[in-house]
This record gives sequence, C-alpha cells and structure tokens, in this order.
Amino acid sequence: MLFIVIRQDKPESVPLRKSARPRHLLYLDSVIGSITAGGAMLDEHGDQIGSMLLIDVPDRAAAEDFAAADPFVEAGLFASTTIRAFRPVFKDGEWL
Repeated sequence: MLFIVIRQDKPESVPLRKSARPRHLLYLDSVIGSITAGGAMLDEHGDQIGSMLLIDVPDRAAAEDFAAADPFVEAGLFASTTIRAFRPVFKDGEWL
C-alpha cells in the first residue's frame, strides 16, 4: 500500500539536518526497497525546508513505524510529519 510521508523541518534547522544526515542516509539505505519516490522540499531560495517520501509498505502501522525510525526524528529535526494513504492516478504523463 502506498503512503506519502511529508516532513516540515523546524525553522533554522540546517545545522541540525547536516549533523544528523549521515545516520539518516544509512537509514534510507536500509529501507530503500520500500521507497518509491522522494526528495527535498525547498523554499523560494532553494534551501531545504522538509522532505516528501512515497513509500510502499503493508499498512498504516508500517508507514508510521517507517517514519518514526528515521534518525532525523530522534535528532528533533521535524516540526511536523504528515502520513497519508496515496492512490496514484497519473504516472509519466499518462492516466493509470
């Protein structure tokens, strides 16, 4: 089942993001098989202010576990996390 995980960083958190990034990347390597798409959300200056992941996991509980296990959570980087079930309608410019 697909879920979107949207994360908003706390303000002025670039140093925190940089310090916790190596552990975050190791975590992503360990769950890469569940990640369908993802990337950084940027402000008007091109600075990262959050992230979005599209993950494929069995159910909502698994999506919540996936999100909670990210080392950025322990580091206190996020101001908010939103997890929503996702049903694709378009892909690569075509209806599904």
